[in-house]
Amino acid sequence: MNNIELIKLLGNQKKLDDKIEFYLKKGMLVKQEIIESEIKGHIQKSEHNINFVQDISFENYSDWAVVGCYYASYHIAIALALKKGFVSKNHDATLCILIKYYYKKYLDGKDLEMFNEIYLNNKDILFYADSKKEREKASYSTQTIFNKENVLDLKKNTLMFVNKCKEILEE
Repeated sequence: MNNIELIKLLGNQKKLDDKIEFYLKKGMLVKQEIIESEIKGHIQKSEHNINFVQDISFENYSDWAVVGCYYASYHIAIALALKKGFVSKNHDATLCILIKYYYKKYLDGKDLEMFNEIYLNNKDILFYADSKKEREKASYSTQTIFNKENVLDLKKNTLMFVNKCKEILEE
């Protein structure tokens, strides 16, 4: 989701509800009962990915650091969606759930922009075949080294986001 669309959703409840309804109809969001063990599993997977990012060498594997940051954020966001009774199979659908149920009370616009930005950074690393074509194997971009300062910022922001979300989940 681009930042313009994100800002529109933050300020327009009807547009947000219509988007969520669209994702429900398409099966990208599915309502389910709240299962605490699934939520806990996604929290643990998020923590696992954070540990991975902390353990690897940024000089040699900055691309994998970005991927690890994305998956740490992704799993904690999935835990938040599950806490509200939704399974999400799409980044934008997950983002809509975060906006609907957590925006203003727990998460601010910067948190949501950061979550979206991590996704976009990760997308830059991995190139996926266009979804309208026959599904192809994912292939990696040729870029393997990213600016260390940017990756360290991403790591710091990811840690803050994951910790904030864990606090929300503990309530």
